[in-house]
Amino acid sequence: MVSTPVDEIAHDFPPFFRVYKDGRVERFHNYVYVLPSDDPNTGVRSKDVNNNSARLYLPKITENNQKFPLLIYIHGGGFSTESAFSTGHDKYLHSIVTKANVVAISVDYRLAPEHPLPICYDDSWAVIKWAAALHVEMCDHLITEPWLKDHVDFSRVFLAGDSAGANIVHDMMVRASASEKPLGDGFKIIGMALIHPFFGNDEPDEYCSFVFPGCTGLDDPSRERCHESKEFGLL
Repeated sequence: MVSTPVDEIAHDFPPFFRVYKDGRVERFHNYVYVLPSDDPNTGVRSKDVNNNSARLYLPKITENNQKFPLLIYIHGGGFSTESAFSTGHDKYLHSIVTKANVVAISVDYRLAPEHPLPICYDDSWAVIKWAAALHVEMCDHLITEPWLKDHVDFSRVFLAGDSAGANIVHDMMVRASASEKPLGDGFKIIGMALIHPFFGNDEPDEYCSFVFPGCTGLDDPSRERCHESKEFGLL
């Protein structure tokens, strides 16, 4: 049987995706979307914010005007799978918020290969700048997000992510450190957690080159953002 152009594979990158010659992308793992929810057992509440680019989680409130640290979390998935709105990551964030007693923002970024790198970095940075801008609005009494206004201590901000998300978190910290106060006064990132970080070595990699076509080689300063290690960790 002769294969048709629709069936012909142009690029194959298990366990992430394959691309057919007609441009169609087939992912080997498709996440299951879950709506934001309130958990009556833990008291954690969640909702989608910033034009659905992130999910906001609020821990159980036991005092009026109770303030919590802010955790900004970025999911993994090889830059090409998963979502902040998937069942797995939503459940994970509910657990973190319950146990760590923090307000959390879980970032949802556009995925490669349809949206090649560095788009995921820019999307994540945009969410962090949105949160920082809300702090400025709060200082000017203009803030429109009550969960952040009433319950976040912006002097205690943490970044965290798993695998490719940890790679993005590292880049976010570099950006935040690029100047003295890139995110304004009072918005202080004081720590980060890199969970099974997805970093690179000096060996060329076909997958990285495909999802980051603008990377020009070993001397490209942006190369270190995406270039993966031999140990994939929890991609």
